[in-house]
Amino acid sequence: MTATDPALTALAQGWCALSLLHGRIEAHIERALQAKHDLSVREYSLLDVLSRQHDDEGGHLQMKQVADAVVLSQSATTRLVTRLEDRGLLERYLCPTDRRGIYTNVTDAGLKLLEEARPTNDAALREALDQAATQPELAPLVRVVETLNVPA
Repeated sequence: MTATDPALTALAQGWCALSLLHGRIEAHIERALQAKHDLSVREYSLLDVLSRQHDDEGGHLQMKQVADAVVLSQSATTRLVTRLEDRGLLERYLCPTDRRGIYTNVTDAGLKLLEEARPTNDAALREALDQAATQPELAPLVRVVETLNVPA
């Protein structure tokens, strides 16, 4: 294959379309969450991921798992946790079975904010997908996103 190979060109165009769709969706949701709840997309995602933890075996996430779930580096995730902890939305505590481990829970205030922000997030996502579906280069990707059934 060469750099001008049609297969590579098509692959690059597909990647550009996917990147464009992601960027537009994220920007649309970001504006909605910031305007109504003073939350960024990353903050919302972090609250959402952490709110799904449970007290059963393996129910609490380590920082690396949280970072992977919100698609950030561990250091960026730690800074994000600190910001939300400073706002009273998260709290950290030592793992009861391994004193080296630190877990993070969503506070009652964080759960309340997440509950208030979820409809905004969902509506903004739907609006962004509907807008993208009107563009021929993005419509096939929107259909794929709408048919995915991935567990949270």
